[in-house]
Amino acid sequence: MNKITIIGVGNLGKSILSGLASSDLLNAKDITAVDKSKYNLKEVEEKLNVSTSQDVIGSIKGVKWIILCVQPRQLDIVLQEIKEILTPDQILISTVTGTSIDEINEAVPNNKVIRVMPNTGAAKKLSMTCIAANEDVKEELEFVEKMFDTIGQTLIIEERLMQAATVLGASGIAFFLRFLRAMIQGGIQMGFHPHEAQIIAVQTAIGAATLVAKNGTHPEREIDKVTTPQGCTIEGLNEMEHQGLSSSVIKGVMASYEKINTIK
Repeated sequence: MNKITIIGVGNLGKSILSGLASSDLLNAKDITAVDKSKYNLKEVEEKLNVSTSQDVIGSIKGVKWIILCVQPRQLDIVLQEIKEILTPDQILISTVTGTSIDEINEAVPNNKVIRVMPNTGAAKKLSMTCIAANEDVKEELEFVEKMFDTIGQTLIIEERLMQAATVLGASGIAFFLRFLRAMIQGGIQMGFHPHEAQIIAVQTAIGAATLVAKNGTHPEREIDKVTTPQGCTIEGLNEMEHQGLSSSVIKGVMASYEKINTIK
């Protein structure tokens, strides 16, 4: 009964599939990917050796865990399609932005629901996955945490913070990549070939994040180790701040947060 069906194989669904299929927790053949797109299904079947289907109804029969990985506008359509054949022992895991546990339970009142928000780092087992659930799913929550631990790091949070977690953890991938792109462009302007600039910037980003993660320090502590009086690093940092780096990032994060609270 540890079989899993993932409904929706877009970018996030593929990332989750990739991590789960290569983990020791599950057998790839116990995972079924469901999507309307034959192209998406062919891609995951060839790369990950998971089962695939365009038949939603048939794919959830005898399956314990059903991961809903669809767009918000598609969720109600899927719930209406499956609600009559769901059994009470089946657990729904929703990655859907902006839809609460209570709202899902309005459509499927007899099933336990757990909300998760991974990011596309799941494809490389580097996801940050936030998980929220009601008090009545403690036992099931433990397995879901183990499931998503196979694709990165997990954090149990209050459901009221899921929107914020989506912005910081999922949208955050794009935010960091945009900064990385700017670093690469700066490297090119200084004289590096594009591929050289990318190698340097990417490895530097990995090193910076790892220092904070492994040392458990605040970013400013690590910054202090790099800056010297009247040096080039502090000159660059101060110019970035004069141009609004920190305030622009915070404003961007909050703009995403305001937007996500309007998505239904």
